[in-house]
Amino acid sequence: MTYGRRKARDGLRGASPRATELPEESGDGKAVSTGTEARSKKPTGEGKQVSHGQDVKGRERRTAETILTLLQDRGKRQLPLDDGYRQRSHPDLSLRSSATLSTNDGAMTPGSTEETVDGWSREKGAKIIEAIRYERWHWTPVKRILRDKPTGGKRPLGLPVWSEKVVQDLVRSILEAYDEPQCSTYSHGCRPKRGCHTALHEVGETWTGTKWCIEGDIKGCFDPLAHAILRHILRENIQDNRFLRLIEGALKAGYCEAWTYHPALSGSPHGGIVSPMLSNIDMDR
Repeated sequence: MTYGRRKARDGLRGASPRATELPEESGDGKAVSTGTEARSKKPTGEGKQVSHGQDVKGRERRTAETILTLLQDRGKRQLPLDDGYRQRSHPDLSLRSSATLSTNDGAMTPGSTEETVDGWSREKGAKIIEAIRYERWHWTPVKRILRDKPTGGKRPLGLPVWSEKVVQDLVRSILEAYDEPQCSTYSHGCRPKRGCHTALHEVGETWTGTKWCIEGDIKGCFDPLAHAILRHILRENIQDNRFLRLIEGALKAGYCEAWTYHPALSGSPHGGIVSPMLSNIDMDR
């Protein structure tokens, strides 16, 4: 044993078992690496690894306004909507919809069942979200009544049950956030921050040479909506079959009038929360 090796062995006595072993020497006196020192070294950087579970928790921490803002940005850039069903299952969106609808006059109006906002709870909302997430949600026929028109005649009005009002408002929120930036600037009906006053303002500021206008009305605006055509229009930008099936289920749920069930072969029910948005999408295309 050479003096150098004997000195190195004496220096290792009493050292920690985790100490790096010295390299061995070959016959010609040159050091030979055994690979032990490479395995014992740890990276000195501050890199962190994020697990899939943490990523899911990050998505769960998103607020309803954040989700709708992201959908609106996709609509502005005309990117396809491919995760509407997952966004639809976010609990904050259901809380937002139930809080918005609970202040309406019709919150205590029953539909085909006696369910109203009075029996709503977070637990019930969580069960509905779970049913939608696993595609166990089933639409019930809306209750249909006839209301007098100011100009004479009767107008059919659909009354969904409370839980389905919340689900419809969730669908409306997603469609409105995504499709609103893509709708025509000349459309003012049933759109946020738009209406008769914005239409009259545009006429007064833009149509300065106009001498006369024609006023018209679409008879039965929601009734003639063809389900097949509307489904084709929605598929142009929505690449989420589960979300499309959810919308199609609401259209085909039918209605009950005088406790008699009637299938819905076309149209969207009057009084349906999502009906104005679907009608705007149909007319815009």
